[in-house]
Amino acid sequence: MTTILVAGTASHVGKSTVVAGLCRLLADRGVSVAPFKAQNMSNNARAVPTPDGDWGEIGVSQYVQARAAGITPTTDANPVLLKPRGDGESQLVIDGEAVGHYEARTYYDDHWEHARSAARDAYERLRDEYSVIVAEGAGSAAEINLQDRDLANVETARFTDASVLLLGDIERGGVFASLYGTLELAPEAIRERIAGVAITKFRGDPTLLEDGIDELEARTGVPVLGVLPYDDPGLPAEDSLSLPAGDQRAVVGADDGVPEAATVTVGVPRLPHISNFTDLEPLAAVPGVRIAYLPLDGTLDRIDGLVLPGTKNTVDDLLALCEAGLDEAIRTFSGPIVGLCGGYQLLGERITNASVEGTGDTETVAGVSRLPVETRFSETKRVEQVSVPVDGVGPIDGATGTASGYEIHMGETSVAASAHRPLGPDSAATQDVLGTYLHGLFENEQIRSAFVDALYAHADRDRPGSERSVQTPFDDAAALVRELDLSALDLPAGRSES
Repeated sequence: MTTILVAGTASHVGKSTVVAGLCRLLADRGVSVAPFKAQNMSNNARAVPTPDGDWGEIGVSQYVQARAAGITPTTDANPVLLKPRGDGESQLVIDGEAVGHYEARTYYDDHWEHARSAARDAYERLRDEYSVIVAEGAGSAAEINLQDRDLANVETARFTDASVLLLGDIERGGVFASLYGTLELAPEAIRERIAGVAITKFRGDPTLLEDGIDELEARTGVPVLGVLPYDDPGLPAEDSLSLPAGDQRAVVGADDGVPEAATVTVGVPRLPHISNFTDLEPLAAVPGVRIAYLPLDGTLDRIDGLVLPGTKNTVDDLLALCEAGLDEAIRTFSGPIVGLCGGYQLLGERITNASVEGTGDTETVAGVSRLPVETRFSETKRVEQVSVPVDGVGPIDGATGTASGYEIHMGETSVAASAHRPLGPDSAATQDVLGTYLHGLFENEQIRSAFVDALYAHADRDRPGSERSVQTPFDDAAALVRELDLSALDLPAGRSES
């Protein structure tokens, strides 16, 4: 049995992509492989089975990595999840279940040992089932202020006895200093297990790095296993740090040569505690559809439709939206609107028992009032995968069949008798507005297609040709890691690749 820990010199050096690529590469060779991240910090989560048959949450990257490995993702892939909610506080999720909200000091003093035990137990269950575990570290593997409580890097290396692959991102500049400094500062639990390093996100001629690589190897005795080109396979982002800057309107999307006159733009308010924004990726992949992340003090000019995404703190984000004045713009917006989870709650008449979730003492907060619903918060959290019949009206007019996805939310929403319920009893729709708790909504082709049609109908434009299907980028990630000399990692050979 083999365990590889993919660690990094910093955050966003490519760890998640390399883990996904290794999982797909090994799975293609017929090797039984599973991903693992002992502790993750992300507000992008997925609902997956727990070992005892319930449902729980894991970070989206581990969900994607499990799919790359060709296995059913479970909470063992990410036994400890921290979901930031502002003011230095995070929701702690252990084995998929929310435990409570804690500041960092409280977590480390009172809950870290429990988290470490849960992580070790989850790893041992995976170890008993799979031939290879590809673990992902977090941030830097050499944070000298955290080495006695670094669950994702130091403790994972210890209790898994993993071989470590260290990544450094050259696009940030100073990659050799970053790698050398990390190797010097890393604790023995990491340093003695490093099998090799790799340079990521390189643009240009790799031969220009040869002198630096030779010097790094001579100084450290650690081999450089390869240089990965800058090539984003398009895997879902881990957190909101990958979103465009929050102080300006920024547009992303897949135009693929579609003329300007044949495009539509979906506005997405960049909520302070935005979560599960990966719900927008299937829309962004449709040629002609652009996603514009909007600052809360911006306008809805040149916007053809709106999607209000999930949020880790609905109450505070609703107050921020109102304070900035965007609530009034949403009230008068005439195009199609979809609210997902927290975004759905924002669109209702009011939120009651708000102090359960908000950071203040206010018990009732007025909503944007685009849907005839009311949400009451409670401590109970619903986490499950669901399938619902589709009775398309409003922004998804004409959609039929069944839609599948997952729900992760607190609070219960009461829907007025006059409202349509196109996606089950806790959804609501009017002629122009849809609200639902169903994450992954736009992964359902009929829903995505109907909403895009509504965008073009509002824009009074003809829809461009056929929609491009959303491609799973696992093979691209596997092709990327094939650039590495993996012999130092002592991986099982499996069957040869054709």
